[in-house]
Amino acid sequence: MNESQRRAWAALDIGPAWVLRAPPSEAAAHGAALVSEPQPQSRPTQAPAPEGPPAPLPPALSEPPMSAAPGRDDLAGLDLDGLRERVATCRDCGLCESRNRTVFGVGDRRPHWMVIGEAPGAEEDRRGEPFVGQAGRLLDAMLAAVGLGREQGVFIANVLKCRPPGNRNPRPEEVARCAPFLRRQVELLRPRLILVVGRFAAQTLLGTDASIASLRGRVHRYRAGELDVPVVVSYHPAYLLRDRHEDKARCWQDLCLARATAGPREQDAGPDGPSGSSPSQ
Repeated sequence: MNESQRRAWAALDIGPAWVLRAPPSEAAAHGAALVSEPQPQSRPTQAPAPEGPPAPLPPALSEPPMSAAPGRDDLAGLDLDGLRERVATCRDCGLCESRNRTVFGVGDRRPHWMVIGEAPGAEEDRRGEPFVGQAGRLLDAMLAAVGLGREQGVFIANVLKCRPPGNRNPRPEEVARCAPFLRRQVELLRPRLILVVGRFAAQTLLGTDASIASLRGRVHRYRAGELDVPVVVSYHPAYLLRDRHEDKARCWQDLCLARATAGPREQDAGPDGPSGSSPSQ
């Protein structure tokens, strides 16, 4: 373990007691999580997440509503820079009246992972960048713990590109207007995996009202064009900042599942593998 990973693990309240049960290739081959757990005597007890009792999953969602939303002809031919400009000038819903800046997303243009949250907050709205402040630092620590970062194989975005006033929950019509932007981002970025954080983002992306507790621990799918991207659900970093030690341990399990599902990055595949990702935008 290098010093960067040591600091990242400390931010997640995990330490030397965490050991890998199996290498990523073995866990992925069996469709199982690569679970790193504390010693049995300190293993956290499963408890319902604070979002409420787990809700049953809807039967066989073959095409989640968000990924099935109709596209826009004006987005189909856009590259990533063109899409960014389209988002910056968007006035398709009332959020354009109260925003300071749109928040398109940041990171690697050829990402291994894509991290998707709910919507910009006040600081994100001022800076035009997702996941800043304390929650952003914790997210950076989470990614560093598995050898990734904003400029190292990850692109970070939100379901909504504008901040809802007072950080209220996004409205259905706002989500519907923004869905094509996110879907086009996924089509262009072509991530190997999506890590979706927080209850609202997970429910929106997967088209369900199930709780985080019932969505965690398994791999879902998100469709964008011809892409069928695996999705892993975890807690939002802002929630983990509330001294949720047990949920931080569960979050580490989610990160291990994501790592096992996505496999190694191209530049980590060995001397004969493809070259690494391009510089971040």
